[in-house]
Amino acid sequence: MRTLISTAFVSLDGVMEAPGGEPGYRNSGWTFKDVEFLPEAYALKGQEQEEATALLLGRASYEAFSPVWPGMAEFAEYKVMPKYVVSTKLTEGDLVSDWGETTILRSLDEVAALKETEGGPIIVHGSTELNRNLADADLIDRYHLLVFPLLLGAGKRLFSDTDKDAQKLKLVEHEAYANGIQKNVFEVVR
Repeated sequence: MRTLISTAFVSLDGVMEAPGGEPGYRNSGWTFKDVEFLPEAYALKGQEQEEATALLLGRASYEAFSPVWPGMAEFAEYKVMPKYVVSTKLTEGDLVSDWGETTILRSLDEVAALKETEGGPIIVHGSTELNRNLADADLIDRYHLLVFPLLLGAGKRLFSDTDKDAQKLKLVEHEAYANGIQKNVFEVVR
């Protein structure tokens, strides 16, 4: 069974955002404007590209990343690996042609079936709604979190607010950086 890894930049109060910001709320852009940049705090991002063998995205994140990431040297490994987009709305005609093999999955059942295939880890970037749905369906195996020393209040939340049984996590790697960012890698305990 393949490992499904959720990776996120997250504030201490659980707000998740793409680097550089998203429109729609007052604190947009906090990942770069409110915390000093230290390269070592982001080393996890390079490690993830080396470990991952497939990329899983929700529709909105695919639409945000696909025009930008294919041409970025920082994300070269993602260009060549298979990509899966969970969407009920996208069609094959909506997919970009310069970002390698991309498959549209129509349900969480299809994500569960993908996890049962042969291969290495699948990584989920962005995709707040997808992350919450994957967690509620008990499909996430590991979290890679860069936790920023900020309380933001408003914004998209990484974690679901569904009333469910507690999900136990095991901290398997952690580090704190001089800028206050904390790396926390958790395995989901089943």
